[in-house]
Amino acid sequence: EVQLQASGGGLVQPGGSLNLSCAASGSGFDDYAIGWFRQAPGKEREQIACINGRGGSVYVADSVSGRFTISRDNAKNTVDLQMNSLKPEDTAQYSCAKVDDDYSGHFRCPRVLGPWGQGTLVTVSS
Repeated sequence: EVQLQASGGGLVQPGGSLNLSCAASGSGFDDYAIGWFRQAPGKEREQIACINGRGGSVYVADSVSGRFTISRDNAKNTVDLQMNSLKPEDTAQYSCAKVDDDYSGHFRCPRVLGPWGQGTLVTVSS
């Protein structure tokens, strides 16, 4: 079973950038799609982006499209989320998890397959 740990959060000003990293331990990392999620206080958890096992297919949510980029380095067992042009509404707890990959239409990762770990807090404020 792959275990995932998110890191890289912190306090950043609006318009700034931050890179989050999802580090994996365990075997079979490159066999699995990985998703990034966020949950703000009082809000539903939202999938921000996902990437398939080889890194050739990605999904980015409309709410962050054009500002966030997901990538992976399977040699390092990491999936990164580069966040640019950050807005106060991006403030949330960010987590990563193993997800499935669906190619039946536009590429999507509709289901969480692995257990949730502790996320990393991103605060966007001036």
